Amino acid sequence: MYEINNQIAEQGFDKFQLQKLVKATHYEVLTISLEQGEVFPEHTSPTHAHLIVLQGEIIFHINGENYRLKEQQYFNFPKEEKHWVEAVVDSKFLVVR
Repeated sequence: MYEINNQIAEQGFDKFQLQKLVKATHYEVLTISLEQGEVFPEHTSPTHAHLIVLQGEIIFHINGENYRLKEQQYFNFPKEEKHWVEAVVDSKFLVVR
């Protein structure tokens, strides 16, 4: 019934990595790692989303604005808005949508 999962800790920094941590009926949690200088290419989210930086530093680009996010910072964004992410340093973050 209870489970400890080390997926986030074990996810390496090899360019761009995306894994589903949780997939439920009404939401999913994605774990993403970006190697320094790598980019999570432009895309949209099908639902409103919440991003939580676990490690490192990223720049989140949306609507012509750039948001520099560091460890333990939270950012939310609306569905269907084109955005992309670049890693300033090796970084891991969660997206809950």
